[in-house]
Amino acid sequence: MMAGSHVALGAAAWIAAAPQLGQPALAPAALGLAVLGALLPDIDHPKSWVGRRLRPLSHAIAAVFGHRGVTHSLVAVAGCGALLLNEGVPRQVVAPLVVGYLSHLLGDLLTPGGLRLAWPFRGTWALPLCRTGSPFEPLVVALALLAAWYLMPARPDPRPQLQRLGLLVAPLPPPPPARPAAPPVKRRPAAWHSASR
Repeated sequence: MMAGSHVALGAAAWIAAAPQLGQPALAPAALGLAVLGALLPDIDHPKSWVGRRLRPLSHAIAAVFGHRGVTHSLVAVAGCGALLLNEGVPRQVVAPLVVGYLSHLLGDLLTPGGLRLAWPFRGTWALPLCRTGSPFEPLVVALALLAAWYLMPARPDPRPQLQRLGLLVAPLPPPPPARPAAPPVKRRPAAWHSASR
């Protein structure tokens, strides 16, 4: 997938996972860490967004392991799990990084190139839903974002932030109050009749 798709998937994955981890879904620092985590696996590609910023390191990793090698394998997944279980690192930093990282692997798994999960062995695993850069890729990402938004236990009202940014000039009317639940329908107990023949 393209870098922009990985960014969106990393954010979507964090929005969906944060409540399960007891963290706020829309905290800016955590979202930023999830996005960074979503870009990190491509450190093995010197022309990727993160590879260009860490060029000496990305060239070395690419020369030794190749693209979609160790950073896209079960070895990396095990490393993510070890980080999450390590009590010596702050969970509010590690959790979004790991969620973002894993979202990258899931995104690449949805492309025909797939992942070499059993690295160093050859062979790829893929669920090829979309080609990298194809018109279908943004649709897959949009569906992931929509699913993440609806998985949030309490969706915030974005209108105050939009007004603060000047993107919402006229205030919208308040949302309608929730309708009270209908009273339960009382049913009479069913009468048992014996049928005579």
